[in-house]
Amino acid sequence: MTLQQLADRIYQAEQNKVSCEPIRAHIGALDLESAYKIQEINIEKKKNSGLIERGKKIGLTSFKVQEQLGVDQPDFGILLNNMQFHASENITFAELMQPKAEAEIAFILKKDLDKENITEEEVVEAIDHAKIAVEIVGSRIKDWNIKITDTIADNASSSHFVLGEREVSLSEIDLQKNKMQLFVDGNLASEGDGTSCMGNPLNAVVWLANKMYELKNPLRKGEIILSGALGPMVNLQPNQKIKATIEGFDDLEFEVI
Repeated sequence: MTLQQLADRIYQAEQNKVSCEPIRAHIGALDLESAYKIQEINIEKKKNSGLIERGKKIGLTSFKVQEQLGVDQPDFGILLNNMQFHASENITFAELMQPKAEAEIAFILKKDLDKENITEEEVVEAIDHAKIAVEIVGSRIKDWNIKITDTIADNASSSHFVLGEREVSLSEIDLQKNKMQLFVDGNLASEGDGTSCMGNPLNAVVWLANKMYELKNPLRKGEIILSGALGPMVNLQPNQKIKATIEGFDDLEFEVI
């Protein structure tokens, strides 16, 4: 199958809400270049239909998950405007595919990161503020049977994301030690801290900034960057109340209906 045909397979799976077989059967488990090309084909198709790019998400930021998938790096996906929800909005389960939730920190940029060898200091200077976030990941691949090329082709298993309202300065928070807890219907379902995200969420953003410069698509002012999970993902079901807490941020709550 051509890359276009594989992109069409994922696109149709998303449109029809019927999962498809893994992509790696056709491009292999480690052909990242082809996987990103498939991702790009579908993102461009969606943008051509009127959707707007809002930022990027970083996936595979857990070293344990990288080990499970046999890779030594994270991946990225593109955030579009139809993926974003606010805490006051309910999310309809029927719109999701095999959804899981993870709590993380979102960074909003105030400067472009358009140079090579970007450092942590330069990333900090480019960040305007942080927000608490819950990313709802989803997979168009049947039964989450994925390797890295499957998830990259599937836009890094992106689905939706919810941002908190309060803007937090980096000087107000400890990005490594800020404890995260994720509750489902009042029960603790996941916990962790900043060290779960490549040792520090800023490490993930540094990786992304350099990767995007390498791809000649540098990070720009105003972009939302979802930096990666601070603990294990949690399966979602209809009629659940989700609450995320991260030290230094206001709590984030919403419902899946």
